[in-house]
Amino acid sequence: MKSSKEKPLIKADLHVHTCYSPDSTASLKDIIEYTQRAGIDCLAITDHNTIAGALRMKQLAPFHIIVGEEIMTSAGEIIGYFLKEEIPPGLSPEETISRIKSQGGLVCVPHPFDIFVRSPLQSQERDKLLPQIDIIEVFNSRSLFLSFSTKARNFAQKHNFLASAGSDAHTPGEIGKAYVEMPDFNGPEEFKLALKQGKVHGERTNPWIHAVTALDKIARRFKRIK
Repeated sequence: MKSSKEKPLIKADLHVHTCYSPDSTASLKDIIEYTQRAGIDCLAITDHNTIAGALRMKQLAPFHIIVGEEIMTSAGEIIGYFLKEEIPPGLSPEETISRIKSQGGLVCVPHPFDIFVRSPLQSQERDKLLPQIDIIEVFNSRSLFLSFSTKARNFAQKHNFLASAGSDAHTPGEIGKAYVEMPDFNGPEEFKLALKQGKVHGERTNPWIHAVTALDKIARRFKRIK
């Protein structure tokens, strides 16, 4: 078997939302089309508190899909990668991580220092769980200030964590704003080896995109009420 060093490099956007998230209207079809136009080879679908969209995307997409979930715990958000079963929101961080690990998944802490319009994992909980964390998201395109990403990168380096990057796309046009250029992989263990060799690329999304997301969320709630 070839080592990860001999495998071709791919571009992986490791934080993407679909219309299965309550604050996104991005259809799977549109995401697939834009991903191919953007030259991205792999998406981690990380919808809020569900893996339904990721499982469906895995059936449809002609490129790599990592089944993920951005889970709202009782103390902030945690991403699980390579999931087979959905994890419900509202559990403690410890229980959430236990459920990710029990199905062979990897634990990522997204936007750990982003204090605006986010629900980062509370620092005291994060610091207690350091031995159980696999990955720190060191660049998130939706973070309003680059200093948040700088703090995340420094934190990951200090604690020797693997580093991920993602657009946190809620619309198709955001896909690929951040990605990791890394060797191709097959499964979570190869993913970790590849991510260790990866190079993070990223640019900030226009801050007005937060208003678009908020309006989409309100519109969907209004439709449910009607």
